[in-house]
Order: sequence, then structure tokens, then C-alpha cells
Amino acid sequence: MALKAEHRLDVLLDVAGLARSTYFYHQSRLQTPDPQAALKDAVAEIFMENHARYGHRRIHTELLKHGWTVAKKTVLQLMRVLRLVCKVRRKKRYNAYQGEQGKIAPNELKREFEAGAPNQKWVTDVTEFAVGDRKLYLSPVMDLFDRQIISYTIGTSPNLALTNTSLRKALACLEPGQQPLVHSDQGFQYQHASWRALLAGAGAVQSMSRRGNCYDNAVMENFFGHLKEEVFHHVRFLNTGALEAALHDYIHWYNTDRISTKLKGLSPVQYRAQALAA
Repeated sequence: MALKAEHRLDVLLDVAGLARSTYFYHQSRLQTPDPQAALKDAVAEIFMENHARYGHRRIHTELLKHGWTVAKKTVLQLMRVLRLVCKVRRKKRYNAYQGEQGKIAPNELKREFEAGAPNQKWVTDVTEFAVGDRKLYLSPVMDLFDRQIISYTIGTSPNLALTNTSLRKALACLEPGQQPLVHSDQGFQYQHASWRALLAGAGAVQSMSRRGNCYDNAVMENFFGHLKEEVFHHVRFLNTGALEAALHDYIHWYNTDRISTKLKGLSPVQYRAQALAA
């Protein structure tokens, strides 16, 4: 624009090697309102409301719920234009295996991660977080019916109290006659007599992954991957108290709001409510 004020347009076009029609075409495009402005606003709003944790597939699902007609590819392109980058997971898992400390159960789950009703199949594990020189441990129990975290405990040690407490909380949710299959890895906590006694008291069936095979508990590993990437790896926590509060908030959001493509675009709580109402 500064050059245009000092030189004639035809001279500038000649120097730039542009046709006059090309210049006026691009000038008119710049003055035309963006036809995708509203869609871009909707994409950005969904992205920010979900703490930058949604990729283009989940954002596409949310857009459809709000009445938009748009292709997944278009959503991906708009996210690139808007520089909305979903956080990518990195793998780093806690290993509680200390050799055989008790009894090893067979792999009864056999990677059959689907359940036809609540409280048929549960999976559990422990994951570790480091905050400075201190550590925090999370022990959740997930129902494979809707991938909901039905109980969890947080502590400063991956001891028996941590895992047994989360199991007791989950067992307290059972209705008469429900006897879930409970799957874990071969961590010492799950080999212990106290864990097996809790399961036996509820009539539950114990199942364990094969040694060194994390894919036998892939759904829980997947949850830990999302959790660490979406709430931990991109935030610098000053202390374990702040991290614990963030974990409580995340699990509540995960259960009630975070949509899943495996649950028909619903959150675990929404999926269960819809299934039980049918």
C-alpha cells in the first residue's frame, strides 16, 4: 500500500509481472467476508472448551451434534488454519512387577474389551506421576461397558492400601447378583492375598495380563495415555496437591463430558444413561 501511494498502479503491476485483472481479483477477495467464519468460531470454541484435548474427529462429532453439516477433512483443514493442535500422547508407564509375590491368575479377559452391561468386566492398574522429587500414584477401576472410571484412589505410595481402597469403592457399587471379571497386570498388589480376598468375597473373577504384555490391558493403558498427555505433560505443577486437584477435575470431566467415538460420540455417563433408559 505504501508503494501504491508513491507509484502508479500500472507501473507496480508491470514490475511485479501481474495482470491488472489478477490484482483486482485478489483485492476483492480480501474485502469479502470469510464464508467459514462462523464455522471457524465453532471449531475454536469446542477446542477451547475441552482444554485443547480434542482432535478433528471429536470436534467433528461435536459439530454434528450442534447441527453443522461438515466433513471431517474440512474440520482438520480449519484446525490447521487456526493452528489448533491437539496434544499427542507420549508413552511412559509405571511398572509394579516385582516378581511373583503371591498368586498369578490366568488371563480370563483375553483382550475381549467389550461388555454388554455395566459391572460385567472391570480393568485396573496403577500409574505414577513425578512432581519434583515427590511422586503421586493413581489407582482407577474402569468399567469396560462404557469406559467409565467407577472408582479411584490417589496416594503417595503404590501400596496395597491404594489398590485395595479403589477396589472396595468399586465393589460397593455392585448390585445383587453382579460378579464382575476384574482384570489387572501382574503387579505385586494384585497378586497379594488381600486383593484376592476382596474379589472372592464379592464373587468376582480375577484375571491378569500375561507377563510383559501391556496390550492385554490396552484400554487402561489408553486411558493413562490420554490422562498424562491431556492433563500432566503440558503443565508444570508446583506440588502434588495441585496435581491431585487436577486429577480429580480430569476424571470428572472424562466421565461426564469427554466424548468417545467408541461410545457413539457420547461421554461414559451419557452412554450409560442412554443405554439403561432404552
